[in-house]
Amino acid sequence: MKQLLFIAILLGSITASAQEEVMHLTLPQAIEMAQAHSPEAEAARHTYRAAYWNHRFYRANYLPSVTLTSSPYFNKQISKVTQPDGTNLFIKQNQLSVDMDLKINQNIWFTGGSLFVKSNVQRLDELETDVTAYNSQPIVIGYEQALFGYNSLKWDRRIEPVRFREARKAYNEALELVASQTSNLFFNLATAQTNLDIASSNYASADTLYRYAEGRYNIGTITENEMLQLEINKLTEETNMMNARIEVEDQMQVLRSFLGFQRDVTLKVIPEGEVPQFEIPLGEALKMAFENSPEPDMYKRVQLQSQSNLAYAKANAGLKADLYVQFGLSQTGDKFTDSYRNPMNQQYASIGISLPILDWGRGKGQIRVAKSNVDLVNTQAEQGMKDFELNVARMVRQFNLQSQYVKVASKTDRTADRRYEVAKRLYILGKSTILDLNAAITEKDAARRSYISALKSYWSLYYGLRSMTGYDFEKNQKIEENYPEI
Repeated sequence: MKQLLFIAILLGSITASAQEEVMHLTLPQAIEMAQAHSPEAEAARHTYRAAYWNHRFYRANYLPSVTLTSSPYFNKQISKVTQPDGTNLFIKQNQLSVDMDLKINQNIWFTGGSLFVKSNVQRLDELETDVTAYNSQPIVIGYEQALFGYNSLKWDRRIEPVRFREARKAYNEALELVASQTSNLFFNLATAQTNLDIASSNYASADTLYRYAEGRYNIGTITENEMLQLEINKLTEETNMMNARIEVEDQMQVLRSFLGFQRDVTLKVIPEGEVPQFEIPLGEALKMAFENSPEPDMYKRVQLQSQSNLAYAKANAGLKADLYVQFGLSQTGDKFTDSYRNPMNQQYASIGISLPILDWGRGKGQIRVAKSNVDLVNTQAEQGMKDFELNVARMVRQFNLQSQYVKVASKTDRTADRRYEVAKRLYILGKSTILDLNAAITEKDAARRSYISALKSYWSLYYGLRSMTGYDFEKNQKIEENYPEI
């Protein structure tokens, strides 16, 4: 019975191990997954789609629009009606009105007005007297214009293309920022896994040394103090190993969530030992940053918006006039065809004027606020562009040095590992002290962590510069624009 129970437990353990899904990831694989499935990448795609449709809406304002409208009504009530002699009578009404209006409208961006052509027909039935009448306007041409007013079409024509260009660049920047964030999370997990490997290796070594020292202690070749130090080393490394396991689980969960995994999977990251060896010319980096980064367009858009607000404030504070003119043909008749025979000319023109006489300085105050805002935005834009340029230059300088840091850290890691092996062998032979061994362990662990940290800094700078410049300096080409489907 006990044998059967043991076999069942063993089979269950083997099955559970077989079902555990382990995925080994390199940095390029993790970035590809993040740019395809991470919540941040999805948010960037939705933001771009919204910007695209806003741009389509803006462009539609400059294209002709065709509108068909109808407002039929039925009226059966007693109403007060003014008679030809000026008296009022209450008259019972029983009417049915049906109409249809077809209108073609074209906005004129450089004036801010609107030119239209329309045609309409209306039928009126007096149900009490069984009388039918038609009124038609076969063609009417008109124009309406706000004089001295704010021309939103003109300002949108300047602002919206900059806004959409900014959105396109921002989308590409967002994907590269996703790559940069993926790199950080990737190396956070790599650091945690390295710490676990270090702790496991150190624990195994400390356990071996402790067992070896027990024999030497029993024959009196080492002191009790040294024996206790070895036991403390073993317990410390056991604690470090447990803490490292917790850190690995935490960092793995963060990376899984960022990559958009919908299932539990054990991730094993594989940092590349070598990094590309190239330098970025500062002048070329600045040129690409000004061309491909959304930040210059953002500052330009904000400046244009502040100027637009100033124009709006000036238009509202002064003389305002609305012009409306139309001319066309019109006719009435008892029959539908009669309403289109021998149409008569019709003209209509109106102008409305508004001039503030006393507003207690409201208009003047709004203009001054708008002017101050223009000056503030210009100052902020100028300072922002200086900071942007300095940030690009700083990152270029750091990146050009970072590959050398990686090379030095890699060599230091290998040297510290060899020194530890030598110190361990000398201690076993009794030719060095426990202090020398502990120093070698500390240096080995620090060198390994420094190497992983140098790799993390390199790739963080690499993708950070790609996001700021929109350029792949390793391949000497602009980063491919891969916009989402609309």
